[in-house]
Amino acid sequence: MLGKIKNIDWTIITILLMFAGISVAVIHSAVVDSSDTKIVNSAMKMIPYYVLGFILVVGMTFFNYRLLVKYALYLYIVGIGMLMLVWSPLGVVINGARGWINVGVSVQPAEVFKLILIIGIGAFLVRKQRDKLRFWKDVVPVGLVVLLPFLIVIAQNDLGNALCYAIIVAALLWIGNVKYTHALIFIVLAGGLLYGGVTAYRTFHADIVSFMKDNMPEQRHYLTRLDPILLPGAAKDDYHAKNALEAIASGGMLGKGYMNGELSQKVPYTYADSIITVVGEEFGFIGMAFLLLLYFILIHRMIVIALECRDRAGPFIIVGIVAMFLYQIFENVGMNIGLMPITGITLPFISYGGTSLLINMACMGIVMSIHVHNQETIRLDNTLRTDHLDEADKKSGGPFKLPPLGFGRTGTARGEKE
Repeated sequence: MLGKIKNIDWTIITILLMFAGISVAVIHSAVVDSSDTKIVNSAMKMIPYYVLGFILVVGMTFFNYRLLVKYALYLYIVGIGMLMLVWSPLGVVINGARGWINVGVSVQPAEVFKLILIIGIGAFLVRKQRDKLRFWKDVVPVGLVVLLPFLIVIAQNDLGNALCYAIIVAALLWIGNVKYTHALIFIVLAGGLLYGGVTAYRTFHADIVSFMKDNMPEQRHYLTRLDPILLPGAAKDDYHAKNALEAIASGGMLGKGYMNGELSQKVPYTYADSIITVVGEEFGFIGMAFLLLLYFILIHRMIVIALECRDRAGPFIIVGIVAMFLYQIFENVGMNIGLMPITGITLPFISYGGTSLLINMACMGIVMSIHVHNQETIRLDNTLRTDHLDEADKKSGGPFKLPPLGFGRTGTARGEKE
């Protein structure tokens, strides 16, 4: 137990504590003047979520993450069941999206499934033993594994989390040793579909609007999110995007000061998906840059842990988590400065949302578990490799030095026959 505590990455813990302080403070500024009694206490509600989140981090740190990999298939089945529960009597519709279940508290299964998907794909890829992924036997099955939850979440009107699934699987396939030809074909096809889709959307916009109105009324909000990006000159419903950009721009370099934001109060969901507008207006460019720097340090530490890991499953899980965070950060900030379409995606660790925060904290707990158990493996390996040396050799490091183990290695020393 004491050995595991010594191996905890305190840089990550410090950053998470800073995120907790920033989140509560900024959410309080966003909702303090709100007349909506449902959200006025959002900042105070985040405190118990963060307390529970840190308990989760500590618990996951001492939990052996390899058990999650071992039972990944069962986790996937349970996750699909949770996604389907939104159409049961437990299902709740919030902001036009049928994506929550009420079990005393509101839980968003799509958020939970992100972590399950990372573990599931990582467990599949780790069995490939560094072989090149074959298209029909490897890439296609992985694609089918993610296609089912992708379609389910799209049906729930949750475009943000559905796109997150696609980003996760792309990142894991890339580091899972997908063939360059397959990657190139995918990029060309995706680029062609994107270009063709944008061209068709602009050309037949009026027909698309009419079709969505008559046949898919619940999905009409997708158009209001796409129009400001794809039809910036003709977009009529760009209230959210326009006010978000103006609020951030008005902050200038140093911002207007804490709780002095005015324009950000005109942006919908400033306490949740649009929380970055409050940061930009009240703390300016410097405040946003500082927040992004914290994200950079956090992700850097996670990548370092992945590179040092001697177990193959650990790096796959960490890369999936990194891809998830990078997508959410880029999409959330980008949609509020006019670079990306507006989707219902939260800013990790900062936006209001209990399920989102707890899943993010669970992810960090798993990263910490990977780090702690990997350090124990390294210590054990070093002990086994030096137990035949005399005391003088041990103090000098022995007659040989252990080679640094690169990404994805399984503990085979450099130069040894694999």
